[in-house]
Amino acid sequence: MRPELQFLGLPWIDHSHAVMGIPCRTAAKLPDIHGDKTPVALSLSSSQTGLFSGERQDVTDPAITLSPHPRFKPALKRALNDMLGGSAASVLTITFGLSYALLIFAGPLSPYLSYGIAATFISSAALAAVVALGSSLPFAVAAPDSSTAAVTGILAASVLERIEATSPSTPLLLPILITLGLSTVLTGVVLCGLGLTRMGRAIRYVPYPVVGGFLGATGLLIVMGAIRVITDHPVATLLRFANGTTLLELGAACAMALVLYLTWHRSRSPFGLPIILVGGVLTAHLAFWITGISLGEARALGWTFEPPPKAAFMMPWHAEGLIHYPWFAVPDLLANFVAVIFVTASSTLFNTTGIEVAVHREANLERELNVTGAANMLTGALGGYAGCVSISRSVLNFSSGGRGRLSGLTVAALSLLMLAIAPQLLGFIPKFVLGGLLLYLGADQLHKWIIESRRRLSKLEYLSLVAIIAIIVTWGFVPGILIGVIIGCTTFAFSAARVESIKYSFDGSEYRSSLDRSRDDQDVLLAHGGKIQGLNLQSYLFFGSANRLYQHVKQLLQERPECRYLLFDFKLVTGVDSSAAYSFAQIKRSAADLGVELILVHLSASAEKVLRASDFIGEGVTIIGELDRALEWCENEIISQHQDLAREEASLRDWFARILGSEEDADELIRRCQRIEVEAGEVIVKAGDPADSMHFILDGRVGIMIPADDGRTTRVRSLGRYTTIGEMGLVSRTPRSATIQAEVDSVLYVLNIHQFDAIKSEAPGLSNKLLTYFVSVMAERLTFANRMIAVLRR
Repeated sequence: MRPELQFLGLPWIDHSHAVMGIPCRTAAKLPDIHGDKTPVALSLSSSQTGLFSGERQDVTDPAITLSPHPRFKPALKRALNDMLGGSAASVLTITFGLSYALLIFAGPLSPYLSYGIAATFISSAALAAVVALGSSLPFAVAAPDSSTAAVTGILAASVLERIEATSPSTPLLLPILITLGLSTVLTGVVLCGLGLTRMGRAIRYVPYPVVGGFLGATGLLIVMGAIRVITDHPVATLLRFANGTTLLELGAACAMALVLYLTWHRSRSPFGLPIILVGGVLTAHLAFWITGISLGEARALGWTFEPPPKAAFMMPWHAEGLIHYPWFAVPDLLANFVAVIFVTASSTLFNTTGIEVAVHREANLERELNVTGAANMLTGALGGYAGCVSISRSVLNFSSGGRGRLSGLTVAALSLLMLAIAPQLLGFIPKFVLGGLLLYLGADQLHKWIIESRRRLSKLEYLSLVAIIAIIVTWGFVPGILIGVIIGCTTFAFSAARVESIKYSFDGSEYRSSLDRSRDDQDVLLAHGGKIQGLNLQSYLFFGSANRLYQHVKQLLQERPECRYLLFDFKLVTGVDSSAAYSFAQIKRSAADLGVELILVHLSASAEKVLRASDFIGEGVTIIGELDRALEWCENEIISQHQDLAREEASLRDWFARILGSEEDADELIRRCQRIEVEAGEVIVKAGDPADSMHFILDGRVGIMIPADDGRTTRVRSLGRYTTIGEMGLVSRTPRSATIQAEVDSVLYVLNIHQFDAIKSEAPGLSNKLLTYFVSVMAERLTFANRMIAVLRR
């Protein structure tokens, strides 16, 4: 077996027979969501796809070089590839590192720029080394990021403001370094905590507009910091110091940013950025030479940086510095500490996910949080500032051939090397070159979140994103995060409330249980299936969606007055909150008023607990585990009721046929009557009411009540089944002489005066039979009364 193929586990292939064609490469660009955009090229070849498909083709992966005559051992080849990839990533780390140092140590802190450069490259070295040794992605490269540098710059500026406000004579360097170290150590501790408790993924539940607003605000802060780097004045006071030179410097920086956008932004060449920056430096010095301006004069005019002294590495943890540190200002700085932690944590998670997508490798997010946390704790102990894994540098390393941990160690070594040469290099770089780079990074991030996000977000989400940016820039990061979360939750609530809580509805005539029934039962369900109404619910039910459900149920019960069973299928419901339980209580009251039974199906234990706590589940509410069984239960109830009603109608027809002597007349009278059910104690008619109806008592018992002298009522007669009341009043049209009250639950059929008049005009034969019946009834009652009087006279 060939030695260079042993580590692949592939058999040796004679190169003369293995060449199947010319390898082709495909480049894929991946933007870094934090504005740190760098060349990203994924090299894929036809030979690589052939390895997975079983074809014998050349392998042209930059990390693997196959040759019929190997000159190096595989381990040495991999080491060289790692060092090459790490060197490519180092170019970006060095370039961005200089701009980040200028961003943080600007304005009153510019005299300490050499310490800032040292802190930057110490941070780059520590982060790169620890992440390289411990990351689940061996080729990952970590360093300070544009977003973390932006919030670190805000933190440093906040400390500076409080020191100048309380004790202007206090030295600035040690408090600034201590603050940076404290924030970075604290960030590392929090990241490790998130990794160990597996809570890091929770940050992905932060609303997207909040994340976008946060990162958009960092882009705006980078732009504002770039202006300060270029002009030595903050944006707020820039107009007071504006002059021709300042405007020229800003114009040159904007031109530099435009060149970066037109060239490097589109080409993504690995070494394009340093070439463009070197070109900008040479162009500036050529312009100085043509106009006769010396390097010293250019520095005096503010075109170039004053060369700082050699980068000085200083541990901030001195007893004197800790004693004189303005600890009183720490509570006011908590918001900025939180901002550093939030940005670093979100950047770690989002960047790791981006690397996974770019190189098709799976990472362990908890491990990445732990490793990044340890790297930040070491960085903070050394006086550096926060950072995280970088998409751009990691993917650049991967595309350049780096696959192992030596790549990150190479970045760390080259970062330490810059401690010696960076200050001298900075003295020859015009401000507009690095300032233009910062302008490009900030503007690119602003474009991503203010312009491009408009196509992905709704109007409400986009407005909340812009509002969060304005809040952060005006009041700070923590108010922006808190108000942003509130805005995000409110936006979600409105959006979720507009999601229809009803997936579909059905009734018992069109959607039935799986039970096979007889043809007669099927006919009953076809005729009376509308008594069963069902609603299949979905999503999360809370105050907005549940109230809409209540309004829908009210309308449904109005449109379907025949409904007697209302089913709610909770199978697709993800949750129910207490406010939704109130809406269900309203539904229960509306259903109870109309005599509708509620049936709950597929109700989860958590939803049942919420509904029970609100006393919703009780009388009038039935819980059944499955929809099919619930439908079967409702169908059985309807069939049973219909059978009882059929027996009742048969009994009524027999009664009417006996008193009328004809089934046809019996059917006609039944058609003219209205069925009512009364409960025990319910008053049917009151004394003094107009006599506009009579009642046929089919089942039950009613009493005829008259008022007594003591204010109570006395029953003078009780009537049972197959008797009538009110017939003489219907004929004579005189007011009621007594109150009629149900003594037990009863079923009555009512013939009102309008139907009686219609019978007289449309069915005179039936009318005569009814009058004959009324006379016979009165004769029987008169005979009974005479017998009672005779007994009383004895």
